[in-house]
Amino acid sequence: MSKHSTSKDKNPPDSLLFQALLSEGNTEKALELSEKILQESRNLEERDFEAEAWIRMERALLGAIEPANVGNELRWCVDRFASIKPGSPLHGLALLNLASWHRNSNERMMALVTLADISSDAGHPVDLIGLSRLESGRILSSIGDLEPAMRHLWMAMRRLSSSEMRTEAVVCAMEWLDIALDEVDPDSPTMDERILGAKPREKPGMTTIPSNPNDIKESVELILSIALKDVSGDNRDDLGLVLDASETIEEPKWREAIEERRSEIQDPRLIEVLQS
Repeated sequence: MSKHSTSKDKNPPDSLLFQALLSEGNTEKALELSEKILQESRNLEERDFEAEAWIRMERALLGAIEPANVGNELRWCVDRFASIKPGSPLHGLALLNLASWHRNSNERMMALVTLADISSDAGHPVDLIGLSRLESGRILSSIGDLEPAMRHLWMAMRRLSSSEMRTEAVVCAMEWLDIALDEVDPDSPTMDERILGAKPREKPGMTTIPSNPNDIKESVELILSIALKDVSGDNRDDLGLVLDASETIEEPKWREAIEERRSEIQDPRLIEVLQS
């Protein structure tokens, strides 16, 4: 679950200091300060419901309450934000945190239901919608429901790319490509066509779909736009996926682009593949 959040539009100094302590990983001092902020937010003369919900959410994630109460506390925060600022970044973040709690509690269906509440219709920011679709795609993939998993990962990739979160978008592209390479069919609809024609289902199932080579090309190009900036590192799954894609759809230029950087590559698995 995320331990960081966007703050109110106008932060008092204590809130700014609290955020700084969080970013520095100084949990003990952050918790001490959070108690002060929480008390001030509950001032009966000028109660700040948004600050109260924000701090209570952060404290739940930082371990300031009993583990058995975390789920109820995060649900309270979601409900409070829904009543005072629906569709706000904090509301979306609260939903993401609650969904993560459900997933970590092995309540995957509840996590999916919670993530579905993050949407453009509700007014949530594009980046949070993208992150919610990424999490939904991961959950669906984990239960073998690959058709909607691929749709969610593709939507996440597009959303995060449009919000200039290219690194996160590449993660989506990698997770999508890892599924897509299992079955490729040039006559298969593209992901955009599948998303456009998608219909609600009563419950998840065990579904698979072939991928279109054009979508594979789009995802690979996105991955390479970041991966080729630095090809070092002992574990380069991104480049490995590109090599697999190059072989699967017989597109040699991707392998050639990596081979040109062979002297910089450190991942022993890639070196072995390139030497074969």
